[in-house]
Amino acid sequence: MARPKEVTMTGQRSRREFLGISALGVVATTAPKESAGKVARLVGEGGKAPREGTEISVWVTSGKDRFAAAPQLSWGLAPAASRAGQIRLDPSTKYQAILGFGGAFTDAACYMFNQLSPSARGQLLNEMFHPSEMDLNVCRICVGSSDYSQQAYSFDEGDPDPELARFSIEHDRAYILPLLRQARQVNPDLFLFASPWSPPGWMKSSGSMLGGSMRRHYLSAYAQYFLKFLQGYAAEGVPVQAVTPQNEVDTDQDGNMPACIWAQEYEIEFVSSHLGPLLASSGTPTKIWILDHNYNLWGRVMDELEDDQLRKYCNAVAWHGYVGTPEMMDKVQKAFPGVEMYWTEGGSDYKDSGYLTDWCQWGETFCAILRNGCRSITAWNLALDEQGRPNIGPFSCGGVVTINSQGRKTTRKK
Repeated sequence: MARPKEVTMTGQRSRREFLGISALGVVATTAPKESAGKVARLVGEGGKAPREGTEISVWVTSGKDRFAAAPQLSWGLAPAASRAGQIRLDPSTKYQAILGFGGAFTDAACYMFNQLSPSARGQLLNEMFHPSEMDLNVCRICVGSSDYSQQAYSFDEGDPDPELARFSIEHDRAYILPLLRQARQVNPDLFLFASPWSPPGWMKSSGSMLGGSMRRHYLSAYAQYFLKFLQGYAAEGVPVQAVTPQNEVDTDQDGNMPACIWAQEYEIEFVSSHLGPLLASSGTPTKIWILDHNYNLWGRVMDELEDDQLRKYCNAVAWHGYVGTPEMMDKVQKAFPGVEMYWTEGGSDYKDSGYLTDWCQWGETFCAILRNGCRSITAWNLALDEQGRPNIGPFSCGGVVTINSQGRKTTRKK
């Protein structure tokens, strides 16, 4: 598979013309439509500027207007002195590379996509993933079930099986793997990262996928579990580019859903002494991202990254946005400038009154994520029904797309 094209947050034109679009979006959401005829100024020092007078198409989302056409802007060189109302872009100042944006292919999301007719499913996948459309390209999959599944399952159910003789990804062959292959056909640059919500129950203190904590003496077997998963998916035509050892390492969700607590020293040992060396020795190029939890755990991240052996196999952190603030990621970035940051989960509650129209809120959220060093943003659950299902957990999330459980009508999040 070709590596997804990475773009850099500069004034340069990118695959998605990311910075230009973002900058104009600031004007569109903060100024009235009648102000949109002003010239956007580009600082020319240190980099090539667009040709003077080049026109820029503008769409406004503000108040009652949603993606409404506005008077065009044009590029021009900025004067030495700044003036109020200008957007000044400096191509010589560069920040993190942007890998992309996407959503989560949970068991629930894949099941809902599968309820659509082949033609409707193909149309929706094209709209979401094709490079000429939304071009979603950094997506999450689950190693076994999450809370957004029809049932709790792992790839090795039953009594203790440290040799993994029972291991099988058969469950995912029904509708998860076919959908992932179809999405990759639409967007060959699809980057997939995988997260487990729980190891098999027999690897845990609780004996169940619901809650509990990881048992240290199964760390080696669990590394083999990951390798078998990665090899099995690759054999099915679905290579996985990155993994996290555990979704939300610091909670067992009171036993209400697949979840597992991982002590900090367990995650360090798992990555540095088991999973990292195993992937390296097997020639598996899959990256490892640690934490996969909230901003407020930045101190834990700092401690883990201090471990030289872990850093030998891991140079990335996965973040969630439910607790804390994005600025907490910057603490880690400043202490470890070379470490990569990825935002791997966040989403709306379908019960919220603004669930389908909270684009301004999410625009502000996404800007803060990118300003604090993240290279990607992945929303939670690409598709669910109108009541946030299938769901075996306690949380009431909504999908990026709602697929009605009765008429199979599809509603896009506005």
